[in-house]
Amino acid sequence: MQDEADSGSPAIQTVQRAAVILSAFTVSRPRLSLNELTASLGTSKATAHRYTKALRESNLLRYDEREALYSLGPQILTLSAAARAGMPVIGVAGPHMQRLVREVDETVVLSVWDGDTAVVVRVDDNTDRVIQVSVRTGSRLSRAGSAQGRVFCAHLPPDEVPGLAEQLAESAELRHEVEKIRVHGISANTPSVNGVRTLAAPIFRGSVLIAAMAIVGTTSSVPEGTDSPLAEALKHAAALVSAELAS
Repeated sequence: MQDEADSGSPAIQTVQRAAVILSAFTVSRPRLSLNELTASLGTSKATAHRYTKALRESNLLRYDEREALYSLGPQILTLSAAARAGMPVIGVAGPHMQRLVREVDETVVLSVWDGDTAVVVRVDDNTDRVIQVSVRTGSRLSRAGSAQGRVFCAHLPPDEVPGLAEQLAESAELRHEVEKIRVHGISANTPSVNGVRTLAAPIFRGSVLIAAMAIVGTTSSVPEGTDSPLAEALKHAAALVSAELAS
């Protein structure tokens, strides 16, 4: 258990601990108890309480005294809006994603690279399908196991993708897939465990990869392969975003 004897700058330690607390909240777990936050933080309960108190005073956390549960505070919404404003690709891609949803009637997702893996930053899932695949904003995707992650593996410099050189050396399948993505401009992924199929295409600013746009649906609604009408529609939408970012 970490506590006050942790090494490193106290200021850095404080920021790190605050970040751990805030990142413990997810869409599926929007309200947490002090015990749960203490477990995430790995400190004593008294230390966790001190941090939650400071975050409440900054409006980064809210506390429901009746149920003794914490949730993210209103200041998070301001920070979220500022973060989105700092990523022009989200605003530029939005109308194209909405148009693509109407065209293919599937969930459309936008992901960016966070230095370690692909992270979902926008989801448009207002489809008319009875079975709808939902993706959570903020989800961190597998680098080599997701269609979006493989787009980044294919187009980022290898030294910017942790462990990629080793993975490519060990996996002929991954090497082949990366080459296919570079040639065809699209990545297809069908996990065998959940019946979901994902197609992903790169978005560039000039020659620099900055995002991946993906169609996510079921194996019965999204055709296999990289040359289906859905794949072509996705590539077209991603190309339009790239062209707009370059102008």
